[in-house]
Amino acid sequence: MNKIIKKAIMLVLCVSAYYSQAQSNQNAHKSMNQEEEKVMQVITKMTAAFHKKDIDGIMSTYEPSAVVVFEPENPISNKKELKEMFMEAFVINPKFTYSGHEVFVTGDSAIHLAPWTMLGMAPDGTKIEQSGLSIAVLRKQEDGSWLMIFDNPHGQYLMDKN
Repeated sequence: MNKIIKKAIMLVLCVSAYYSQAQSNQNAHKSMNQEEEKVMQVITKMTAAFHKKDIDGIMSTYEPSAVVVFEPENPISNKKELKEMFMEAFVINPKFTYSGHEVFVTGDSAIHLAPWTMLGMAPDGTKIEQSGLSIAVLRKQEDGSWLMIFDNPHGQYLMDKN
């Protein structure tokens, strides 16, 4: 291949990568409409309640029959078990941060996607760090509020598995 063609290919790849990154940044910072903002408020409320170890605050962001995937391939929908799992997680004093959020709403359904990182500390002082992709499905309630019906913080599991 001659030098001109190689340079042209490199230029196309660079421009393509830049355009792709610019589109990604634009989507990450797009302004949200009112319903998308309401969905984000639920996610923010749940995360804040989790950091405060407020089990009632956490549970108030879920429908009574919601499914949460604390471990890949192990969904839990029993309310008592959900509370126990959240309370067990409090032991490591986890703090979550998100590197971005995407919210999509159609009718009375919404999906929230967010890459996250968690830092915690085991009782023996060992630092714990995890990361993943959160996928939450929410449903609009009769009063116009939103609640989670499905919460999977391990949305990247199938990709990592291979």
